[in-house]
Amino acid sequence: MTDKSPPARSHGRKTIRPTLKPRELMDPEAELARAWRAQVITLFPEAFPGTLGLSLTGKALKDGLWQLNTVPLRAFGEGKHRNVDDTPAGGGAGMVLRPDVMGAAIETARATQHAGAPLVYLSPRGRPFTQGMARDLAARPGITLICGRFEGLDQRVIDHFNIAEVSIGDYVLTGGEIAAQVMLDAIVRLLPGVLGNAESAEEESFSDGLLEHPQYTRPAEWQGRAIPPVLLSGNHGAVETWRRAESEKLTQERRPDLWQAHLGTED
Repeated sequence: MTDKSPPARSHGRKTIRPTLKPRELMDPEAELARAWRAQVITLFPEAFPGTLGLSLTGKALKDGLWQLNTVPLRAFGEGKHRNVDDTPAGGGAGMVLRPDVMGAAIETARATQHAGAPLVYLSPRGRPFTQGMARDLAARPGITLICGRFEGLDQRVIDHFNIAEVSIGDYVLTGGEIAAQVMLDAIVRLLPGVLGNAESAEEESFSDGLLEHPQYTRPAEWQGRAIPPVLLSGNHGAVETWRRAESEKLTQERRPDLWQAHLGTED
C-alpha cells in the first residue's frame, strides 16, 4: 500500500518531523545563512543540544535562527586510546588537557566559524557571566565555547589563542558542558525573533541593573493571599511605580552589590 500522506511541513529553514531525535537539530553539514552560530568543543558531544533543544531555544534552533555544532575533542586525541590529557607539570593531582590536542580542535573549529565570533573557555576563574555580556555576545555573529574537564586547560593554549575565560558562578562543576548550555540559553533568547516580544527581554531581571519585581496571576486570591490591589487597579502609571519600587527593594535586600552598581550608574 502506498503512503499518500502529505510531506512534513517546513518550519523556517529546516524540516522537522515528529520522529526527530534531539541531536538531529544539529546538522554539521548545514550552513545556515545569517544564523547566529555556536560551536562547542567538548569531550561529550552527546550532551548537546540538551535543554537547548527544548522550548524557545529549541524552536529557534529548529527555525534556523541560530545554529549549534559540536567539535568532539576525543577525535583529536593522541595514540590508540585517543588520549586528550596528561599529568600536571610540576606534579599534583588530576590531569590537564593537552595543548596539542586542544590546539588542533580549536584550529578545526575556527576554520568554519565566523571571523568575529569570540573564543571562550568556561572556567571558574574567568570573568563572571552577566546579562550585559549575554547582550554583547548576542550582537556578535556567533561564539566558540571550550568545555574544560579534569584540572583544566594548558595555559599555553589560552595565551596562544587569546582565549577569554568566563565563569557562570563561584563554584566548581565536573565539566563545562552545563555551563556552556547556561551561557547559550541566556544569549540565544536575546537573538532577534526568539522571544517574539522584545518587551519581555527589556522587563526581565538585570535588564536595567535591578532584580525583577514580583509577578502575580489569577486567581485573585489563593490560600488567603491576595494579589496587591494596585495591580488590579487599571492605573498603568501606579502599576509601573509599584513595580519599580519592588525591584529596588528586592535588589537592596538580596543583591547589595547590584544595588551599589545601580546607584553608580545614576550619578
